[in-house]
Amino acid sequence: MKLKSVIYLISMMTLAGCSGQKQASVAVEEQSGQWILGPFVRPEGVNPVISPQPTTFQCPMRKQPVRWEESDTFNPAATVKDGKIVVLYRAEDNSAQGIGKRTSRIGYAESTDGVTMSQADAPVLFPSEDDFKEIEWEGGCEDPRVAMTEDGLYVMLYTAWNRNLPRLAVATSRDLKNWTKHGLAFAKAYNGRFANIASKSASIVTGVKDGRLVIEKVAGKYFMYWGENAVCAATSDNLTDWAPVLNENNELREIAKPRSGYFDSRLTECGPPAIKTVNGIVLLYNGKNGYKEERDPAYPAGAYCAGQFLFDANDPYKVLDRLDKPFFVPEAAFEKSGQYKDGTVFIEGLAYFKNKLYLYYGCADSQVAVAICDDNIDSKLKTHN
Repeated sequence: MKLKSVIYLISMMTLAGCSGQKQASVAVEEQSGQWILGPFVRPEGVNPVISPQPTTFQCPMRKQPVRWEESDTFNPAATVKDGKIVVLYRAEDNSAQGIGKRTSRIGYAESTDGVTMSQADAPVLFPSEDDFKEIEWEGGCEDPRVAMTEDGLYVMLYTAWNRNLPRLAVATSRDLKNWTKHGLAFAKAYNGRFANIASKSASIVTGVKDGRLVIEKVAGKYFMYWGENAVCAATSDNLTDWAPVLNENNELREIAKPRSGYFDSRLTECGPPAIKTVNGIVLLYNGKNGYKEERDPAYPAGAYCAGQFLFDANDPYKVLDRLDKPFFVPEAAFEKSGQYKDGTVFIEGLAYFKNKLYLYYGCADSQVAVAICDDNIDSKLKTHN
């Protein structure tokens, strides 16, 4: 749908070609009610905040030491624990060449300021000699999103990749370092009907309570948006077993889809945990531009830029509004060079820390960076005690 009024975007680099010329701040349409979260601003001189390291780890799958984050570190989750931001990121070894052909493991980094990161020497979630070999070997564990319950249980939705079929899987932890795997998110629903469909990118609905961003129920159930080819939904009673929401034809209910002529003409891939605000539920997502006539010519073909949806808090399937222009685009050189050279700011991690929102994102499938929103953000979030 078209927005009717205008908001600002942060200054951004031109995306056409390789000139690197700085553009002036660009006016984008502004939503009445000011529901959009932002602006998210890259702090100067700190990005990328996580980069590949040569550390080794005794891999239970390979039965030998592996430089598990030697090639690329990207697509991060983020949360808060004990006064620190913790970033859980996808790391790839150098076992092969090409996107999706290496083994991915989930690394751990923490920060007291959200910017200066201390990376752990070993991954915290990885393919192992366990009950989940069939879904994780040899592609591994990819693209985590993490959210926390009120009582301090951390829930991770990640992509289990066996190099045949990507599927959403669940893990839980109390300390963010030791994780219990629960298997496929959709394994039990509808007698296993959706256990073997391609699925990824799950964004659990959260809200701010007592100064923390925590998982909240919608109409008595836990609720998540998921998917990349369209925004779908799923509900749960226990956070580990999820049932995809179906339409009147007993098929997956597609709440929103890519749009021809827009920055999200190819994909609408869910980003970090959705968040309740005073205006409704805001879902940040990753829009992929198309390659042919369906693309938005203002952005490179195949580029990933970030958008926002506003859903009705009482009817989470109802789209109230949607940005027609991205609020975040590939700008820096390292966001446009790496494994994915068409340009990528792939948002997955959102942390509420010291009254600011910290947005962590993957840069060209190669490194991790951060952007921060402190522009009176508490006036937009729906907070309660």
